Amino acid sequence: MADNRPLRVAVIGSGPAGIYASDALTKSDQDVAVDIYERMPAPFGLIRYGVAPDHPRIKGIIKSLHKVLDKPEIRLFANVNVGVDITLDELKQYYDAVIYATGATDDRELNLPGGEHTIGAGEFVGFYDANPDFEPSWDLQADSVAVIGVGNVGLDVARVLAKTGDELRVTEIPDNVYDSLKDNQAKEVHVFGRRGPAQAKFTPLELKELNHSDTIEVVVNPEDIDYDQGSEEARRSSKIQDMVCTLLEQYAIAEPKGAPHKLYLHFFESPHEVKTDESGKVTALVTERTQLTGDGRVEGTGKFTEWPVGAVYRAVGYKSDQQADLPWDERENVLPNVGGRVLTEGPTADGIAGVPGSADPEAEKRERLPGVYATGWIRRGPVGLIGNTKGDANEAVANLLEDYAAGIGFAPATPELEAVDEFLKSKGITFTTWNGWYALDKHERELGEAEGRERKKVRDWDEMVKFSQDN
Repeated sequence: MADNRPLRVAVIGSGPAGIYASDALTKSDQDVAVDIYERMPAPFGLIRYGVAPDHPRIKGIIKSLHKVLDKPEIRLFANVNVGVDITLDELKQYYDAVIYATGATDDRELNLPGGEHTIGAGEFVGFYDANPDFEPSWDLQADSVAVIGVGNVGLDVARVLAKTGDELRVTEIPDNVYDSLKDNQAKEVHVFGRRGPAQAKFTPLELKELNHSDTIEVVVNPEDIDYDQGSEEARRSSKIQDMVCTLLEQYAIAEPKGAPHKLYLHFFESPHEVKTDESGKVTALVTERTQLTGDGRVEGTGKFTEWPVGAVYRAVGYKSDQQADLPWDERENVLPNVGGRVLTEGPTADGIAGVPGSADPEAEKRERLPGVYATGWIRRGPVGLIGNTKGDANEAVANLLEDYAAGIGFAPATPELEAVDEFLKSKGITFTTWNGWYALDKHERELGEAEGRERKKVRDWDEMVKFSQDN
């Protein structure tokens, strides 16, 4: 433990997980100085690049994150790719500890015949959220589309596909996104889940908002409203799940409102095969009807249905990118850890370290990587809502502070604040700062104001850097 200077911590990732961890550090009794590193030129991660543009309420979380980044103990170094521009060994020269909060953006694969012809939901989200890592335009010529997965990401994708481009133009989308969305030909969007309403992972608000658009008719087959003992127990044990079931029941008995676009929510349909023509173009999705087994699980019935669709999106979960210079759990795509303390090796055959319910009895005994911590989705996988990451952050920070008090960490040679700026400049890295975000934010708001909306995103990477200069 160092005397007469603050605890120096680098947080990798400026999404909610990283910001919550930074906040927890500043609220501790320990004198701290935190530097947040962000690969993108702009902060906020999932909030900026993972939330549908027609969800301003969720984006309101940025206001609370703003308050954290405004704290004098916290600095932002954006447009810096840790693991590429700078290494972990280099960070050890300036910090006592590092917290990885890099999230998850890649799509999990779908293991079924023809699954390689599906489109990752994250790719589409990256497109409509103007993430410069993803395609600037999108082929939306299919008049009937399938979405596999009954979580909020699948619902976001389905809703954006079912809306008109003009409905979304009032949001923050840039021109390239609107140019694709205005030519969207989809008249039917089919969302498929292999289990029933009681197992759907929607949140009630997301589900209810589907009906707010005059262009969307939500259709639920009354035959899909089915519960067994396990399903009833799921409803009783969760108010949220009960609300989801109630809303689905209401959709199932609702009178048609005559909207031009139909959004079908199908349950008890397990994806079986994606069919294509000779050119590889998707022509249909085949599903197998399932039935409840009494405990909330399902089994196949042998009854297959072929749904003629021109595109299939898979919203079956995200996965994190492996981090340079660190061990990796290849089975769960997370950093192997116990309580946010990163381990020197991945999982054994018996279980996965750091993952709830792991069968690995040796996890606690494995050697830890001193000074390295993980929080958020890279710690436990893409599960839970944005607010759920606070608990992870608090635990990881508590363990970091405990270790620091015990003298466990990096023992940096140059912990002075100005040393980091000099180091980044010496490597020729054009980093952007928190003041730079205010400059970019002002520019995007001015772009939006000129068109009568709150904001218009800048998509181009170099333009973001240009307008993020704080001089």
